[in-house]
Amino acid sequence: MKIQLSVLILCTSTLIACGGSSSSGSGGSQGGSNPPPTETPVTRYDMANGCYAIQSTQTKNYVAASDGTYNSNAESVGAGDTFFMQPANLGKYLFYTEDRKLLTARNGSVNAEDVATDAAIWTIDVAQGSDSFTIVSDSSSQTMQVDDNGALVTAENTSGPASQFKFVPSTGCTSYPEMPTAVSGKTFKGNGINKPLIGFADIHTHMGMSSEMSYAGDVGPSAGGVLYGEVIHRFGVDHALENCEDIHGPNGIRDGNNVLSMSPTDTHNTEGWPTFVDWPRRDYLTHQVMYYKWVERAYLSGLRLMVNHGTNITALCNVGKVLATNPQADCNDMSVAVKQLEYLFDVQDYIDAQSGGPGKGWYRIVKSPQEAREVINDGKMAVVLGVEVAQIFDCGVTMLPGGIEQRKCDQAQIDSEIQRLWDLGVRHVYPFHDIDSSLGGAGIFSGDVINVLNFLDTGAFWKTTACRDYPVDEPSVRTPGTEMTTAIPGSGNDPITQLLFETTGGITPLYPPGKRCNARTVTDLGEYALRALMQRGMVIDIDHAAYHSKDIMLDIADEQAPAYPLSSGHDAHGGLTSDQVVRMLKNGGVVYPYKGTGVKHKEFLEKLKFWRTKAGINNSNQILGLGYGADANGFGGHPGPRGGDSEPVIYPFTLFSGDDWGSQFAGFDPVTVDMLLIPESGKYWHIDETGMSHYGLVADFVEEVRLEGGKEALDALYNSAEAYVQMWERAYNRNGN
Repeated sequence: MKIQLSVLILCTSTLIACGGSSSSGSGGSQGGSNPPPTETPVTRYDMANGCYAIQSTQTKNYVAASDGTYNSNAESVGAGDTFFMQPANLGKYLFYTEDRKLLTARNGSVNAEDVATDAAIWTIDVAQGSDSFTIVSDSSSQTMQVDDNGALVTAENTSGPASQFKFVPSTGCTSYPEMPTAVSGKTFKGNGINKPLIGFADIHTHMGMSSEMSYAGDVGPSAGGVLYGEVIHRFGVDHALENCEDIHGPNGIRDGNNVLSMSPTDTHNTEGWPTFVDWPRRDYLTHQVMYYKWVERAYLSGLRLMVNHGTNITALCNVGKVLATNPQADCNDMSVAVKQLEYLFDVQDYIDAQSGGPGKGWYRIVKSPQEAREVINDGKMAVVLGVEVAQIFDCGVTMLPGGIEQRKCDQAQIDSEIQRLWDLGVRHVYPFHDIDSSLGGAGIFSGDVINVLNFLDTGAFWKTTACRDYPVDEPSVRTPGTEMTTAIPGSGNDPITQLLFETTGGITPLYPPGKRCNARTVTDLGEYALRALMQRGMVIDIDHAAYHSKDIMLDIADEQAPAYPLSSGHDAHGGLTSDQVVRMLKNGGVVYPYKGTGVKHKEFLEKLKFWRTKAGINNSNQILGLGYGADANGFGGHPGPRGGDSEPVIYPFTLFSGDDWGSQFAGFDPVTVDMLLIPESGKYWHIDETGMSHYGLVADFVEEVRLEGGKEALDALYNSAEAYVQMWERAYNRNGN
């Protein structure tokens, strides 16, 4: 296979360098290749990713370099320089020269510089009453214009021909560096607004997790700064995913992954774009895996709904601040979650900018199931905003001696925070996460590290109890409880255990043998919050609630008229057993697994069919859909290769055409997916070798599903967006929504 793969890499590299692997309209071009032909722009957004000469309205001549500066003395398009117009944001651009420099405002002149700075960002607007444009420096707010000698300069805002320019379509540009999608062909639109949606859903991921939670670079990091890499960057991929040494230290010695894996002496090569020697990797949890082009590759393969959760764990974030030497980082659960969600609007704007203007991008934040249907039918991806934090609504708790608990919220605060999240656009909520709160107990799935974090956040270790009986002869999403650790985890050389030693003197609780469940269940405040969320029509996720709390949540859901649907989006930490799943499905809920390989998808589909049969559900009264929760950027890890005797994924492969693709795909154009390879370095990711190293490998996972489960498994996968939206409608379309 190694010999065959080397040939395949050479062929793939040749195709990509020639533009053969970029998707139609997806911007898959690489630095050094020729961009597609462009048209004369009419709006300030039209020049995105195009190749242009710049003509001065005043001199009628074209801009060209002269001794390191620029003037407008070239008398023809051919004599002028050409610029690749790389969008930095909506209406803002980097002017990229043929020799890979950037047009930069500097002390009143316009120069070509090697390094991207804010002085290289220019805001373009249509000149009033003209078919020309004005160009204003973002850093100085001065306008580009020509002086009496035709030289390009910047000066205070002026009007008239000297400060107006036209963008004339040209050729010969050098494209700005960008991550390829390696997908060719036009992805599909829906079959009609009143027809079932086609496309798959990821209902648990964290695209707002980034080492900077803003386009402008002025908000700060997620996770205390321990996670490296950005989803977007105004200067592009070589800044979003550059060398991580500044955060993770030389050879990665400060990488928080070393703490999470309890391997404090681990190291890694910190090089990023374009070589990516050691990262991203499926088991390196502190590197960005959701760069927007990787997500676009998944979208082109049929991803049509994504639930993005703002997330944080205060205690883990505080450890991250130490590792990242970033003591000023924000670690408040709600504050960080809201910043991540606000960042997603920046992401939407950035993708719109790459796509030619507001509303034109494939990434669309939606606030109702009807909006989701409209977006998906239009062939774009609906993005639902969610929140997954332990101290939801700032409802943390401190456990005091004598069993007294100090609650940090009340009913009025809960109501206020629900309204704040609703106004932001949040529609999917986890009432519980990894740490106990004033609302109730967390689902126990880690008997060591998370228990330590619970102590650091609340002042107490978990109190446990025996897990109730459940149908052990039936399939579970996750069996309840876990073996509790009675010793301090790790060697004591990592920040978590050092802090624990200092706080407790090394004294930790003793637990009985065998699997244990959290004794803390839903509190009276928790019941109030659940009913308030149902009254608002929020999607409520049952995952991360304590095992016995899930029974209470289902009881409250059953009290509603009609019964309220609940969601399980990533393997139900703490336990979710067959009897609970059946209750969820009867109420119209969805149960999607933590994303695995195509093998897991097929196996979970068999479980789902069993639960549906037991619940009395068939395809005529509830669509059979099976999506997943990738938990990307969520510190949970990602699946490895299938291994064994699995039929290999062979590149390129074709989607939406062939014996395993049903009649619902009959009118769709085929889409070809190649192995993802970076021509500048030769770096590649083959899913049979690396597993899911980053989100771009979701496209390759689709082929795994086809190979393992055939038509039935593909049908269930591509029904999952419809199944989620139907569940959302059952929750949303009540109480006046």
